[in-house]
Amino acid sequence: MKVAAAQMDIVWHDRSANYSKAKRMAEQAREVNADLLVLPEMFSTGFSMDTNITPEPLDGPTPTLMRSLARELGMAVVGGFVLARDTGGPQNVSLAVDRNGDDLALYAKIHQIALLGEDANYAPGEWPAVFKLEGIGATCFLCYDLRFPELFRAVVDQCGLILIIASWPAVRQPHWDLLLQARAVESQCFVVGVNRVGVGGDLTFVGGSAIIDPLGKILDHGGEEETLLLVDIDPAMVAEVRTTMPFLKDRKPHLLRKTVDSNQ
Repeated sequence: MKVAAAQMDIVWHDRSANYSKAKRMAEQAREVNADLLVLPEMFSTGFSMDTNITPEPLDGPTPTLMRSLARELGMAVVGGFVLARDTGGPQNVSLAVDRNGDDLALYAKIHQIALLGEDANYAPGEWPAVFKLEGIGATCFLCYDLRFPELFRAVVDQCGLILIIASWPAVRQPHWDLLLQARAVESQCFVVGVNRVGVGGDLTFVGGSAIIDPLGKILDHGGEEETLLLVDIDPAMVAEVRTTMPFLKDRKPHLLRKTVDSNQ
């Protein structure tokens, strides 16, 4: 499977400009026969807390664009936007669409970063969404989710490919770089981390998007400029690594279920 990761310089609150950029990068991906295009978190607006601007329905302009790109260019598309809901408040979500333009999975971000006020503006999701993508089990998490390894443990038996779409600020960039590799090694799967670049909402972003194999090797890295990462991944490598180094079978799942009483 050839994966294309779009490290975008997102224009703040400008859907039209960001749609044009996403289309251009999608066309570049198609020229090299990519099977999957991955776009960043909230790629149409930037990581904004302005819920007068960000929310849109599931048939709104951003998911509609993703479906159109998938159908017209014949590749699966994954990206992020804010979903408007009738009850419960808007959610920061990722949408996965297959190459026919049909929805595969919708995931609402479980962990909101209170440090940036996300928890005051967006409602959390409850559970990961696992889907089949070109024959490999996959899921897509969002940005701050990367800090919570228990979320990855919940899906690792069903997934060989984990996507993380983000707007990860430059001030904490070393953590992004380290945690992407850690999640790949501990999950023994391919990890595709797609961050943005540029400035938005008084935050600076320096990319660092990466595609990492199940052994933790960085196959491609985006640096600090707008770019399109391209890597051919072999899903069979996941099974090979998990067979030759069967660490996952030595997990103790009861530890995740047990509540520790601090008084004991």
